[in-house]
Amino acid sequence: MSFFKVGLRAVLAGSGIVVLLLVWANWPASQLPKGTRADRLVVSKSQRTLTVWKHDKVLVVYPVSLGGQPVGAKSTEGDQRTPEGAYRISQHKADSTCYRALRISYPSAQQVARSKSEQKSPGGNIMIHGLKNGWGWLGRCHRWLDWTAGCVAVTNSEMDRLWQAVPDGSVVELRP
Repeated sequence: MSFFKVGLRAVLAGSGIVVLLLVWANWPASQLPKGTRADRLVVSKSQRTLTVWKHDKVLVVYPVSLGGQPVGAKSTEGDQRTPEGAYRISQHKADSTCYRALRISYPSAQQVARSKSEQKSPGGNIMIHGLKNGWGWLGRCHRWLDWTAGCVAVTNSEMDRLWQAVPDGSVVELRP
């Protein structure tokens, strides 16, 4: 067998693996039924999950990526940590640097006061969002790393479902 044929087979095999990986990465995940309205989101940082609730019923659980330093509560701007505590969805943000975003009401008045006393900024712009614009093709592969600056990231298709199901004012619990 010639060197060319061996090389061609290797390229074809590698291309096939890449195609299969991209199909898996973008295969549709659990669906929220159409017209569903959630009232609470619970993010478990240790389990890397976002659970969507309506009353006392779990509707769906999505795996997530977090801030680059996920252990511990956010304390200052730039610490790469995802906050912990109870907040609310304060805005649906369509013009985000990531695919759609649900803004979380972080920081609380207490967190602002604590940071001010330490002469630091608590940070802000904490959101649940899809992938960076232009990178949606990564799909589920984004979960292999905690890559956000402190936000909670899901796939773009999961973000589409959350966008429709989660109204402003919904409770968001960010747990260790």
